Amino acid sequence: MATFIPKKFTKEVISMRISVDLLTEIDEKAAEIGISRNEFINQCITFAMENMEDGENPPSEETNEKK
Repeated sequence: MATFIPKKFTKEVISMRISVDLLTEIDEKAAEIGISRNEFINQCITFAMENMEDGENPPSEETNEKK
């Protein structure tokens, strides 16, 4: 029989300010997927951190305007 070993995850509760419109969009997307707001925001932040430029060669303003 498998043994249950409880683990404490290292997460910290924070507070942040976010626009009402963006929060509404986040809540809608999270509900569509079937995950919590917290999990959706965590996954978005993780994705952004893993895919952001390193700062040495940031995209030009012209590139940003095309997106």
